[in-house]
Amino acid sequence: MQRDSIFRQIRHDWRACFERDPAARNWLEVLLAYPGFHALFWHRLINHPLYRAGVPVIPRVLSNISRFFTGIEIHPGAEIGAGLFIDHGMGVVIGETVEIGRDCTIYQGVTLGGTSLQRGKRHPTLEDNVIVGAGAGIIGAVVIGAGSKIAAGAVVVKSVPPNCTVVGVPGRVIYQDGKPAEPLLPRVDMPDPEADAIAALQQRVEALEMGLRKLEEPDGSKTLQ
Repeated sequence: MQRDSIFRQIRHDWRACFERDPAARNWLEVLLAYPGFHALFWHRLINHPLYRAGVPVIPRVLSNISRFFTGIEIHPGAEIGAGLFIDHGMGVVIGETVEIGRDCTIYQGVTLGGTSLQRGKRHPTLEDNVIVGAGAGIIGAVVIGAGSKIAAGAVVVKSVPPNCTVVGVPGRVIYQDGKPAEPLLPRVDMPDPEADAIAALQQRVEALEMGLRKLEEPDGSKTLQ
């Protein structure tokens, strides 16, 4: 992952607020009212450098304080590229071994979590320009390819190629490079009780008519009325 200086990263985060949020009106509004920017600022300036320096306890305590004020939990060990935009942000969780590329966007309620109790890489990697919709979960040491979009509420447990759109639980690719993914999604037919009842009646009538014909066939003297 390409690394910029801390202040270049913060400046890139600052620009991302204006580039990706039409509600951002001026610098003072972003400075005072954007918890996503606040959480990233403290992560980059203090929490992550202390963690990389091997300082015990303090980085976790400071990240907890940041979570209290912003509603965003970023483990101090997470590696975050420049230009991340966390929109709204409440309930976002970013785990210890998460890696996030440049110019990604994360909406509220997103979880970048782990599934293993083992130390080592156990959280997701987001390559450049990934968008993760509100309430989505990306779980485990999976890789989300550059330019991919994870739909709101999706749960992703497998790696995703670049330039894909993922929806559903569990997450499945429905578009790749702007085209429907193969294999196509299976058609889901909803039950229709009325149609089922009519079909059953038709089958019953046909069975009764066939029975009457069989009763009248031996002597040929009766005809179906």
